[in-house]
Amino acid sequence: MKLYQVRKGQFVYFNNELHKVYGVKPMYKLSVHLIKLRDLSQHITNAASVEKYKPKEYDSFIFNHKAYTLKKDRKAKSGEYILINNPMPDSLDTYSLNEIELVETADNKGVITSNSHGVKHNEYLLMEPGRAADSNPIDYKDKANDGDESLTDTGTLGLPTSELLPSLGDIYKKKDNDSIVEAMVVAINDQTVYLGGGFEVTQEELINTEKWEFQYNLLDK
Repeated sequence: MKLYQVRKGQFVYFNNELHKVYGVKPMYKLSVHLIKLRDLSQHITNAASVEKYKPKEYDSFIFNHKAYTLKKDRKAKSGEYILINNPMPDSLDTYSLNEIELVETADNKGVITSNSHGVKHNEYLLMEPGRAADSNPIDYKDKANDGDESLTDTGTLGLPTSELLPSLGDIYKKKDNDSIVEAMVVAINDQTVYLGGGFEVTQEELINTEKWEFQYNLLDK
């Protein structure tokens, strides 16, 4: 279905590929900010250009160049990824719909993620590595054009890591700061990104939505 009220965290199809909404900025013409799950590249569009998809058990997709299958037949263990599809955070947690988090510790009640979130076992689907034989691939809306020839048996996609890097002119807002800080990408050198104002960060830190939030690119305005 076409979306005209887009919510942060929703899985959507954009240009036939699976994305996740990580921000909505109604004041801009291109108001919907997306992360392509396949390679974590960032894109902006409008609500009329995306179609919602609700992930479910036995769906499989590529996240950050590796394939995973969603399962709920067992509890997550340390070192595994989870998809928080049924968020019920308490007052001390800030996670939201469809966040993907790495488990640090687990017990009978739930898990603690690397972002220090306490998540109960009924709030997530386990992201089991690999594409299960009986899974439902959801990487593409039109599966006839899935282009998955580069997916190996181990689930690793042979794409260059440079596709993960932000682009010159991208504007980011720093989230773990009491004051409002926005900075533009002014240079990129291998895995290091240089921002205006003297910020120097790795590309991995910059695409961490807990620390930085993409706003827009100057070339798109």
